Amino acid sequence: MCNQKMSNQSKTYIMKDLNEDKYTRAKRIIKKRKSFYSHLLSYCIVISILAYLNYSTTSFPWVIFPALGWGIGLISHWMCTYNYNPILGKNWEERKIREFMNREEF
Repeated sequence: MCNQKMSNQSKTYIMKDLNEDKYTRAKRIIKKRKSFYSHLLSYCIVISILAYLNYSTTSFPWVIFPALGWGIGLISHWMCTYNYNPILGKNWEERKIREFMNREEF
């Protein structure tokens, strides 16, 4: 019969799957953020040391070159971590995944 109610066991399995999916997604997000914060801390420490070396040895501010180069990489890492994409928009990848999953021929 099509109108049968779901058994409690079926509901439990569905809820368990949903909770596991949420847990897996949350764990992936936390891992990405932890990686970004480690990257940020490394940037701050290394650029500070380079700035000290630069200003104590020469008058030319060469420290701006590694700071800008690494800074661009750090901004890119931030954008990936927090799903910020000014060109494609927020959550573009997730929308495209749902779109493909909703297609019948997929």
